[in-house]
Amino acid sequence: MNLIGPRVRQLREKQQLTQEELATKCNLFEWDISRGTLAKIESQVRRVTDEEAALLAKALKVEINALYE
Repeated sequence: MNLIGPRVRQLREKQQLTQEELATKCNLFEWDISRGTLAKIESQVRRVTDEEAALLAKALKVEINALYE
């Protein structure tokens, strides 16, 4: 299940990042993710692994628990 999608979107928008920009940041951490996949995560269509959640937190420069608030 994907519980963090809406929070990822909220944090991304708060940082004034586009989906493309966040996907690029994730790619810098060696996670090959596209804008489309990120959109599916944010809309809770795609599941997120623990490792992916950690990479999203790192790309957003937040603690992982911030994704679950």
